[in-house]
Amino acid sequence: MSASRDDFGIVIRSALLQRGARQKFSLFFLICLSGLIFFLDSFPSKVMDKARSVLNDGIYVTSSVATSPIRGFSYLKEKTKLHFFTYSENKILKEELKKFKEQDFKSEYLSTENKNLKKAIESSQTAIENNTQDNISAKVLLDKESPFLKSIIVSKGSRAGIKKGMPVINEGYLIGKVVEVNYLSSRILLLGDLNSKIPIIIEKFGIHAILSGFGEKRPRLEYLPEGFELSEATTVFTSGKDGIFPPGIPVGKTIIDKGLIEVDLFADPDQLSFVNVILTESSIKEQF
Repeated sequence: MSASRDDFGIVIRSALLQRGARQKFSLFFLICLSGLIFFLDSFPSKVMDKARSVLNDGIYVTSSVATSPIRGFSYLKEKTKLHFFTYSENKILKEELKKFKEQDFKSEYLSTENKNLKKAIESSQTAIENNTQDNISAKVLLDKESPFLKSIIVSKGSRAGIKKGMPVINEGYLIGKVVEVNYLSSRILLLGDLNSKIPIIIEKFGIHAILSGFGEKRPRLEYLPEGFELSEATTVFTSGKDGIFPPGIPVGKTIIDKGLIEVDLFADPDQLSFVNVILTESSIKEQF
């Protein structure tokens, strides 16, 4: 039994020694082969050139294949960074574009408001020249409308000298009268309101009548002389007969609809931005 064990150990040691000899021989062979290649490389030869070319191609291809995952990862990393950078930049540009659009809209709104204010000032100057009356420009703050009641709230009140009963115009055309005055605001009763009644005179004929509101956009003419026939497109003006409204303020043109004589107002009550309150000395005190 012991002899067999000794033989087995001898066999193992012999194998290990043989393996070490092989490794030493392989290393020596590679050194010799390298030296031979360097030696042969010093002499020009077609065979060596072809061998070198094949060897270089193999090395290049192997290197390319070996480094392709690294290059692919770098490419993916750069693309990912570019994607997030582009997304972030696009988000910033959208916010800036939104701000520019808001500024553009504000600029357009201010430009429109300035035009309306300019018209109101020009209307104020015209009214002063025609009626020798002072007036105040005011901005429309609220539009209070119901099925029969139509009025607006403006930005001037008793502080500016406004009183009840004062007439209100827009671009030189009558739109209503003051019915409520606060310190910094006033309420204007429009011509279409159910409670509105204005004495007017009809162009050419010199006929007096009352312009009455019925809760609609177009008021109607009432209390015309019996038998008087009125044609369409006839201009009506304030008569000044009540001593409150200055005479000669244009109101609108007549329209005959289903036997009713209505007045198509020159000033659209739905498109009011600025108005002018005429500062008359007399005003309605108790009626409203």
